[in-house]
Amino acid sequence: MLYPSFQSGQLRLRDSWRWPHFSVRELACRCGGRFCGGEYWHDAAFLDALEAMRAEAGGPLVINSGHRCAGWNAAVGGAPLSRHKQVAADIRLSGHDRHTLLDAAIGAGFTGLGLGRSFLHVDRRARPARWYYPGSEKLWIQ
Repeated sequence: MLYPSFQSGQLRLRDSWRWPHFSVRELACRCGGRFCGGEYWHDAAFLDALEAMRAEAGGPLVINSGHRCAGWNAAVGGAPLSRHKQVAADIRLSGHDRHTLLDAAIGAGFTGLGLGRSFLHVDRRARPARWYYPGSEKLWIQ
């Protein structure tokens, strides 16, 4: 469900928020009001998977990018059909072994996995996909 602003989303979800390690603010669009009012796409199954991934990884997950409005997605060079325009997350690799984090993402049910030099993209697309961002090809050993 798309909320037009993380503030309105936070108010409606406050009583039922069951994901202690993540917040609406960190998953909402970060365009700073240039294109939207901080849109937030709520998906309970996605958040459940993030919590499961965090537990398996054994430590905090820092979200570099969550939902993006269309304007912000274009401004940061996102793909026109980016999953970030609904719900996806780029998780900082710093502080984690990339293979442990990847295994945790797979175990949590993420099916879209993209490896960058400093982040792991996760989403829950219908058809599994894996890809590399430029410069990271040699970093992901199967």
